Amino acid sequence: MTTLGIIGSGNIGTAVARLAVGAGINVVIANSRGPESLADLVDELGEHATAATIEDAARSDTAVLLSIPLSAYPSLPQAVLSDRTVLDTGNYYPSRDGRIADLDSGRYTQLQLAQTLLPGAILVKAFSNILAPHIPQLARPSGAADRTALPIASDDPDALELAASLIDRIGFDTLDAGPASQTWRFEPESAGYTQIYLSDPTVSSEQFWITPAAPVSKDMLRAALASATRVDVADRTA
Repeated sequence: MTTLGIIGSGNIGTAVARLAVGAGINVVIANSRGPESLADLVDELGEHATAATIEDAARSDTAVLLSIPLSAYPSLPQAVLSDRTVLDTGNYYPSRDGRIADLDSGRYTQLQLAQTLLPGAILVKAFSNILAPHIPQLARPSGAADRTALPIASDDPDALELAASLIDRIGFDTLDAGPASQTWRFEPESAGYTQIYLSDPTVSSEQFWITPAAPVSKDMLRAALASATRVDVADRTA
C-alpha cells in the first residue's frame, strides 16, 4: 500500500492529506506540536490516516510531503530524510522567514537552498505554486477533460517520476519544469505562480484566497513557465 508521510498540518498539508486518503493512499501526518494535536484531523481523515512524530512521518515508505516554513527546515531530523523522496511545497516569504541572503542575491532558488539545508533528501518541488483552497477545487480523476496540471521540478529523474505518479493519483497532471535551478519560474510573483489557477487572474493578492479556481492545462502551464522572467527576490517584502 502506498504511504505518504506529511510533515506539516497547515493548509497545504491538510488539503493534500484529504485528497490522498480519498485516493486510497495511507498518510502518516506530523507537526511540530506532536501527534496528540492531530487527533481531530486524523479522526476526520479516517482509517487511512495516522498521527505520528516527525521522525515516523519521515520514514514513510513511499515519499514525504514537506509543508513547513522555510525557516524551520534546519530543525528537521536530517538523518531520517536521507535518501527519501521529499515533495517540497516551500516558498520564501521574508515576512515569515526573515531575510535570507543566498536567496536575495539570486545565488540559489528556494529548492536549491532547501537542498543545502537537507543534504541527504531527494527533493522535488511540488504543490508550491497553488493555494490550499484551490487544490480540492481543481482535483479531477485521471483522464478528465478539465484536469489541471501542476509543475514539478527536481535534479533527480526517478524522484520526478515517483512524484508524478503520486500526484496523478491525488488528482492532477504534472509538467516537468526542469531542474532545481529553474524553479524560479513558478515561485511567488512569477508567471507560473498562483494567479494562473484563478478564475480571474487580475484580482489583487488580497483576493487570491477567496477567488474561485479555474483549470490549467499542461499547454497553458507550459506557456506560463516559458514566459516567466526571474523576479528580484531582494525586493520581496511579503
